[in-house]
Amino acid sequence: MESSDLKLLPLNSDIAESQNSICIFGTGDFGRALAHKMLQSGLSVIFGSRNPNVSNLLPTGVEVQSHTVAAQKSSIIFLAVQRDHYSFLTEMTEVLEGKVLVDVSNNLKINQYPESNAEYLAKISPGSKVVKAFNTVSAWSLQSGSLDANRQVFVCSNDNKAKQMVMDIVRAIGLTPQDQGSLVAAKDIENYPLQLFPMWKLPICICAGLTVFVFLYCILSDIIYTAVTDGKDISFRVAISIPNKVFPIVSLMLLALVYLPGVFAAIVQLYRGTKYSRFPNWLDIWMLCRKQLGLVALAYAFLHAIYTLVIPIRYYVRHRSASNIISQIKNNSSSPFSNIIAWRTDSYIALGILGFFFYVLLGITSLPSVSNVMNWREFRFVQSKLGYVTLVLCTGHALIFGWDKFIHLDRFRWCLPPAYTLSLVVPCIVLVLKVILICPCIDKRITRIRQGWESSKMKKPFINGSSAL
Repeated sequence: MESSDLKLLPLNSDIAESQNSICIFGTGDFGRALAHKMLQSGLSVIFGSRNPNVSNLLPTGVEVQSHTVAAQKSSIIFLAVQRDHYSFLTEMTEVLEGKVLVDVSNNLKINQYPESNAEYLAKISPGSKVVKAFNTVSAWSLQSGSLDANRQVFVCSNDNKAKQMVMDIVRAIGLTPQDQGSLVAAKDIENYPLQLFPMWKLPICICAGLTVFVFLYCILSDIIYTAVTDGKDISFRVAISIPNKVFPIVSLMLLALVYLPGVFAAIVQLYRGTKYSRFPNWLDIWMLCRKQLGLVALAYAFLHAIYTLVIPIRYYVRHRSASNIISQIKNNSSSPFSNIIAWRTDSYIALGILGFFFYVLLGITSLPSVSNVMNWREFRFVQSKLGYVTLVLCTGHALIFGWDKFIHLDRFRWCLPPAYTLSLVVPCIVLVLKVILICPCIDKRITRIRQGWESSKMKKPFINGSSAL
């Protein structure tokens, strides 16, 4: 590497001191993409290959040598081969002595081996300074550019100097290094790309459970009840009518579940009189997946809005409307205009529109590209204050839609209340508890606790090395 090329590398001058090319072992997709990105950034690259004559797929401007020759010309070597092919390194022990060896490999499944690939590499090449990096970045993302993919590169090593050299290269090619500490973290870093939506499992399970329950509830109280008592077949409602009940009900329940753990957390802090005590594990997990719960709730709200828009073009609705008009003409009668019904329908539609607007606003501000440009106070205002406004609007939408149906026993089918009442249970509990918590006397105590104040019962002496708690 020429000294002029090193102007792209910030902070650390260790790479500049080496005055040589960056070596890459492996001429596969990732090795080629990484070399191409380095060349674009002004770095010099040399490939180490078991077959140096095969170079027609490699980027223009790179040198191809045998593993030994390439390693001798470089102090930083990127190992872009699978763990199964590490054996050739045992024959290069002397050449790799003191070299920075960057492991970019991944496995086929989580915890495939007892130790991480990087730790295994450190064992078979004890004289090298092993760094784990770049395994969370795909060849596609390197080729597409940092704007089209994840910019974060997790880096860990037992050698801080070597780690800084690799982090300088990460910055030089336009990515963002994330220092993960020592090589002990390599196993978690290697497992990370293999995880399939780890934070989405609980929200999806909750959503699926609520969806199945509400769907079966609506089938029982609408279709089966009508078939048994009236002998009518209205099974066609499974396509539009039933889903358009399920989606808003589950959406409102999920939205309430986003804010319920925060209420529980405040109650726990009030009870314990401190913020320095860990929440129960179930509450920790619940609070960590609130964003995902909210996004699933937003998706269901979108579906409800779309299903509602198609109501006028449904055959069932058009047939019923035409039959009603013909019946009025035959009977020479008309339905009188009701100001109460007009207010009711306009009100619940208006609340639904406003609630959906704030729903979308919450979803937009949860995007990293948006939340990153907001300070903590702005983000908290939108996600907390406007979040509760959304919950109030959507709860009001459901209340006005149902009106007084829940107090008329003839609306109950087989002792089952109307389906919409299911959506009101959790939101009403959350809103009632929140109203209690924002009472001045209680809110003041919660604020003091969150500012670090502890009640006197928390200040007990330590007994036998542990707190009296």
